[in-house]
Amino acid sequence: MKKIKAVIVEDSRLARNELKELIKNHPEIEIIGEAENVDSGFQLINTVQPDLLFLDINMPEKDGFELLEMLDRVPITVFTTAFDEYAIKSFEYNALDYLLKPINPKRFARAIEKVSANLIEKEEKNSKKLTLNNQIFLRDGEKCWLVKIADIYLFEVDGNYTKIFFQDEKAIISKSLNQIEEKLPEDYFFRANRNQIINMEYIGKIDPWFSGNLLVHMPKETKVEISRRQTNNFKEKMSL
Repeated sequence: MKKIKAVIVEDSRLARNELKELIKNHPEIEIIGEAENVDSGFQLINTVQPDLLFLDINMPEKDGFELLEMLDRVPITVFTTAFDEYAIKSFEYNALDYLLKPINPKRFARAIEKVSANLIEKEEKNSKKLTLNNQIFLRDGEKCWLVKIADIYLFEVDGNYTKIFFQDEKAIISKSLNQIEEKLPEDYFFRANRNQIINMEYIGKIDPWFSGNLLVHMPKETKVEISRRQTNNFKEKMSL
């Protein structure tokens, strides 16, 4: 398996150094950045797109949970903290593991094993991604369709469901947007914001928008805002 690219977000320099010492025993982990607070961590994660995040909880101004809420895409997260009272809450945020300081090397090794297994599972899922020519069955009330992935131009959150837009139709399915994103071909579909995934082949026009965001025009006069945190990724995808 390729190197696991990791970021550390931790306000204590001593704690960051201790964590890096532990990581030296695991050559499969490559530290590609570190930050001492949530805001700088947020910028770093969006820039380098790590596979793994080592995250402290108690930090000045904003805590680790707030950082996860700010992100559109959350890396595999291992919490590192001196406090055990946040353990249950951490798993509500889909953390892979929760390590108490001072971190025991054997306990750390078990966490890395879990990270590696999780990434292998993700790679296997990616190998089973849909292609543009794959068809999916959709139903909305009495209407039924067999729709090519290439014909879908927008996925949008609708409560606990996801709305799918294609041709002159739309349908609702029970899968979450995250579940759908895992299956879509990344070269064509892009997570514009928390609530929408667009097919980039259907973009008609791109306009500058408020606060450095972008507004893309899709079929049927649909307009989708590219969130500020996704704008740089979008520009790279579109070679802008």
